[in-house]
Amino acid sequence: MRIAFGTVAAAFLATAVGCAHGGATKEEEAQPAREYRIAREDVIEVSVWKEPELSRTLPVRPDGKITLPLVGDVEAEGHTPAELESAVQKKLNTLVRDPRVTVLVRDINGSRVYVTGMVTHPGAFPLRSSMDVLQALAMAGGLAEFADRGEIAILHADGTRHVVDYDDLVNGKVRRKLSSGDTVVVP
Repeated sequence: MRIAFGTVAAAFLATAVGCAHGGATKEEEAQPAREYRIAREDVIEVSVWKEPELSRTLPVRPDGKITLPLVGDVEAEGHTPAELESAVQKKLNTLVRDPRVTVLVRDINGSRVYVTGMVTHPGAFPLRSSMDVLQALAMAGGLAEFADRGEIAILHADGTRHVVDYDDLVNGKVRRKLSSGDTVVVP
């Protein structure tokens, strides 16, 4: 009985150690969070305290601007909500006494990644936070039956191109992060 218990315990420990994940890769190590930058087609809420007629919820236009009463057009694209608050507040300073402006991002619609080729559901997918290639493939429903698992191309918005193997993605050997505008092509 004692041998059986020792054998079971050894098997359990071997399984537990075998299931443990290795240390973090360079790409997985903690990185400082970047503050969100407003993009085209995002929906934002601009509130002016004690001035409800100046407050609005509106989409960022294709030219990257929003239009507010009394203020007119304001560049929103590429700015953080805090930067946009300051810009609107400066424009209101001469028109409203002590304006207090708050900007909230209601819907993130501008940042997208694209997955095309031999996947179940190709298309554009919102990039809500940090996303890697494997997560984008999962959003697209996974690889189609006859997809080439060894030649998945990542076309980055900056013009660079990388080729990865699906099995390396699944096994954690490769972890490639995606940015807004990146395209994953599965042949």
